[in-house]
Amino acid sequence: MYTYKIGISAKEHDRFVEESQQANLLQSSSWAHVKDNWKSERIGFYKDEELLAVAAVLIKPLPLGMSMLYIPRGPIMDYQDSALLTFVLNSLKKYAKTKHALFIKFDPFILLNHHQVDEEAITNPKAQEIISNLQKLGCEWLGQTADMGETIQPRFQANIYAKDFSEANLSKKIRQSIRTAKNKGVRVQFGDYDLLEDFAFLMKKTEDRKSIYLRGIDYYKKLLDTYPEQSYITLATLNLKERLKELEAQKEKAEQTLANYGDKVKPGKIDNTKKEIERLSDEMTFLKEHLDAGKEVVPLSGTLSLEFGGTSENVYAGMDESFRRYQAAIYTWFATADHAFERGNKWQNMGGIENDLSGGLYNFKSKFKPEIEEFIGEFNLPVSPIYKLANIAYTLRKKRRSKH
Repeated sequence: MYTYKIGISAKEHDRFVEESQQANLLQSSSWAHVKDNWKSERIGFYKDEELLAVAAVLIKPLPLGMSMLYIPRGPIMDYQDSALLTFVLNSLKKYAKTKHALFIKFDPFILLNHHQVDEEAITNPKAQEIISNLQKLGCEWLGQTADMGETIQPRFQANIYAKDFSEANLSKKIRQSIRTAKNKGVRVQFGDYDLLEDFAFLMKKTEDRKSIYLRGIDYYKKLLDTYPEQSYITLATLNLKERLKELEAQKEKAEQTLANYGDKVKPGKIDNTKKEIERLSDEMTFLKEHLDAGKEVVPLSGTLSLEFGGTSENVYAGMDESFRRYQAAIYTWFATADHAFERGNKWQNMGGIENDLSGGLYNFKSKFKPEIEEFIGEFNLPVSPIYKLANIAYTLRKKRRSKH
């Protein structure tokens, strides 16, 4: 006999999620503490006292005492077990009615297609049957949405797997970018609260550059507080004084080489040496300007990662565009994934990318040869008779917000 229980323990919930093939950060019990502007609940679904499904539910209050329920990347369950699926959805509707919910929104951790960069997609043969079964049970599928902003969570994400990851597997160009960063004095370190201020500074730089609203230092601290043993910041920095000293030595050597050229030296070689001196002088001027502003060691690029159930997610990343020449971002993202695997994670989620597999996010993240994973997307399970009207209002509000 099937039963369900409201308010299962975090330990029982997390153990089930961690052991599932659908394990993901957003269905960890702690994620509700991050989203503390929503109410939350954990629900377990049993058959003869055996736990078969769980849902970490977020509850958003709406006007007039109503609400909507959202289950990010869940529920966690066997979607091909039709009897279980029916019971879970019916039970969720019963629970939703106690919260005066208009509808339940969820986006299962089920892939629709699996893409290799620059290769044809591989379709999940079970996906269409799962979609069809959900629709038969009254769920409305949002479909294969084209725009990244149409869903709460990205429908496409870039994942790096530990079994396939190494610097040697990257392209020659990306390996060169990593070497360039190292050769120019960029240093990477890992930490948490000790790096928080510099990380928040980089996020503000990113926010200003992209003219978007991100988060503040208090929110990043909340992430570290919520996942104290399962979080880390990767930070790339540059010691301006040390780099300037290196450049002065390189310039002096190049100027001596130029002075020692004889009449038989080819003009092209002389021109290359002059260009090298100009390049060194330009970088030295750049560094002196920042040193004159009172800076010595500056943050260039950073990421903040959270871990759960053998998975790692790069939830935020920022950089200082004015130091772009140092290739710190590529070095940082590589180091972030490498560190995740050293800590025992099976995969590193680099985050969402554009649904048409083009644009800035895709172009940058594809450099690391990730697996491109396309989820089946969002479903709405109507609860209230006024669902359709409420969903129209919700959709219009979301479109307005996505434009800002």
